[in-house]
Order: sequence, then C-alpha cells, then structure tokens
Amino acid sequence: MSKMLEAIVSALSLPSRECVTFAGAGELPSCYAVTELAAASVGAAALAVRQLIAAQGGGPAQVTVDRRLASMWFGWSLQPVGWERPPLWDPVAGDYRTADGWIRLHTNAPHHRDAALAVLGAPVERAAVARAVAGWRGADLEAAVVSQGGCAAMMRSGAEWAAHEQGRAVAAEPLVAMTARDGSFHAGWAPTPSRPLAGLKVLDLTRVLAGPVATRFLAGYGADVLRIDPPSWEEPGVIPEVTLGKRCARLDLRLARDRDVFETLLAQADVLVHGYRPAALEGLGFGEEVRRRLNPGLVDVALDAYGWTGPLSGRRGFDSLVQMSAGIAERGMRWRGADQPVPLPVQALDHATGYLMAAAAVRGLVHRLEEGRATQARLSLARTALLLIGLSPSEKAAAQPLASATEADLASELEQTAWGPARRYLPPVAIDGAPMTWDRPAAELGSSPPQWGQV
Repeated sequence: MSKMLEAIVSALSLPSRECVTFAGAGELPSCYAVTELAAASVGAAALAVRQLIAAQGGGPAQVTVDRRLASMWFGWSLQPVGWERPPLWDPVAGDYRTADGWIRLHTNAPHHRDAALAVLGAPVERAAVARAVAGWRGADLEAAVVSQGGCAAMMRSGAEWAAHEQGRAVAAEPLVAMTARDGSFHAGWAPTPSRPLAGLKVLDLTRVLAGPVATRFLAGYGADVLRIDPPSWEEPGVIPEVTLGKRCARLDLRLARDRDVFETLLAQADVLVHGYRPAALEGLGFGEEVRRRLNPGLVDVALDAYGWTGPLSGRRGFDSLVQMSAGIAERGMRWRGADQPVPLPVQALDHATGYLMAAAAVRGLVHRLEEGRATQARLSLARTALLLIGLSPSEKAAAQPLASATEADLASELEQTAWGPARRYLPPVAIDGAPMTWDRPAAELGSSPPQWGQV
C-alpha cells in the first residue's frame, strides 16, 4: 500500500487496508505525486464504503482502484457529444507578475472579480489588470483584495509557508479532524448490498469543487443528494461535471419561508456537507448548536480552504490559491525551469479533499450504526496540500506519462445531461458486489424542488 493511502487510512481509522489493489498505468506530469494522491483518496473513500457494507451485515469485498481513471476523474470526467462545455475560468482570473513576485487572482464569482478590480482601479481587461498589478507588492495586494472581499494569493515558497503563522497552524491540524458524541436518530435509510447508501439523505451546501466531488461520490453509491444554492448563484464551468446523481434546488435563507423549508430538510437529513467559511452558517442562524438541536444525529462534514485554526482560518480560498500560498506553484516553477508559477496539472487539492470528505461522511455513518454516535468532521484544502507536499519525493523520477483518453475509458451509454448528451469516464474504483453508478444525469442548478424524494 502506498504511503499516501497509509496516511489517509490512518487519519480516518479505516480497517482492512490490505483489501485495496491498484491497476492502471501512467502518471500525471508533476514534481508531486498527484496520481498517487488521486488513487489513494479514491481508494480511501471506497474503503469507507466497504466498511459500511460490513457494518450493515455484508461480506468482505475487494476494492480495486484504477490509477489511470482516478487521475482522469481529477480533471474533467464528462465528454460532451455535440455541445461545448462552458469555460472554466473568468477572463480576468489567473497569475500576474507583481513588483516583487507573483500573485493569483480568483475572479470566477462576479463579486470576487468586482472586489479585485475595485482595488486595482482597472476595467475588465486582462492587459489593464496586469499593468495595475505590476505596481503592487504581492503581500500588499493580497491583503487589499482580501480586505475588499475578494480572493487572491501571492506565490510563496514551501519554506515561506512553513514559517508563516498560518502554515504552522495548518501543520498542527489533523488531516481529518473527527469528533463524536451521543446522538438520537430518526429512521435509518434502506440500503441493499449493491447500493449501500440507498435512501440516505445528504444535504449538500457546497460550491466549487471539493464538496461537490464528495457528494457526487456518495450519490454514486445510492445516496439521495439534494444540493441547495442561493437564488443567484451560478458556476457554469463545473456544474455539468459535479451535479451527476443529484437534485439541485434553490433557497434564500434570508426569507422566512425558505428558512422554514431548510430547517425541515436539515432535520430530516442523515448527512450535511458544507463548505461555507467557519462563521458563515453561524451568521445565517444555522451554527453548530442550532444544527445539533434540529438534528441530534446528523453526520456533519465541513470544509475550509486555509485550515480551522490560525489567522487565515476564515479566509476565502480555492484550490489554485492554496497552491500559490503553500509553495506548490513555486516548486513547480523551479522543477520545470519556468518563468512563471506552475500549478498542479489538475485541481488535485479539491478533488482529493472531496474524496476524503466522502470517506469521513461514510465513517460517520459507521459510527452511527455501530456506536449510536453523531459525528462531525473538519477538513481543509491547506491540510490536504501538506499531505501531498510531505509524501511526494523530493526528487521525483521520470514516470510513464498518462496516455490520452480513449474509447475504452468511457462508459458505453450516453448521459442525457441538461446541456445535451455526454459520455462519462468509467468509475475510478470498484467494490465487489457494489458498483458505482448514478441514477440521475447532471442537472442545472435550481432544476428540482427543495424536497427529499426517491431517486
């Protein structure tokens, strides 16, 4: 078993490590062990499902991870047929040279773009933004954009991040922080040996990208996933990718009638997955104490970008920003001999953390079945980054590159998404007797009513 899987299995207290086998050739191009992270995180999530099957009275099963497919699912799993997927990035988003280095601006959300442009005094034009950024020191611009409500990260080296107060705080946190306490539970879900999460109600309050990956995995084993978004939220670049298997509804938690609906949904949920900043749900009136009062048996899985302690713990963040902060992009630049930041070939922190969140949710269900305990799990992109950094070899030998996708990598049937027909890659993992399969195609945000229902 790889060191990466060993570390994840240990963090989640998963048994039966020996029952995972790996197949598939090739690696994603990076100075980091990105393919190993992909295979290990997918494998750990499947191991958690295997443990749940055993807790439900099922027999032992073998878990097989396809390293190639796991790597490919860390990119874009959907291949449109006769239509084009929406662009992933806003035209302004990206890396810019500052007076003393580099900074990344994350502007996919309109209000984040507005914040950055307000600080820079620049129009929505990349060349104008570059000219404005060049007059700033990186640390000053990062602080100014964040203070304005935007998202930015200057490029730091790994040593600089390790010495930073936030880097030290994250290093002291566990990969998966899980706590459990006695809880009272409503009627359980109705699993079958082949669909171990069938009937499980998962309330999804997550956005790009880790949380949606987690709930997509849970839907693949039968969970009834209901995603809730505010009325105006859109993220067109990733919605066809991450709404597979889910129903998507909208609620405005500033309105009394929508809050009542949400409270009912929350009280009936088995699992809540949320990616709001630590104080955001509290500010909406749905802090931890309220959630526990409404649902004492809830499995509560939370994601943060920069960690749960330290001065930046409440900061808005995304995978690409954490890569800049934690030294990943800087090491990539040195490794390639480039003159600009070199990120990972995929948004691996997002995807890996998503599978770890799914594993934590399933481990919470095992606690519920075996001990009658309600659990909370906390994870962060920054802590997953440290896993990748710490367990990647300092001098990575040349590896066989991952070959391009072929017809053999794709499922035979068409997925009739809301945008048109498409093909998905085959699942990246197999559990004997419990195939990963989705009961609903990818759907647009707001396409379903905010209620639980049979998938």
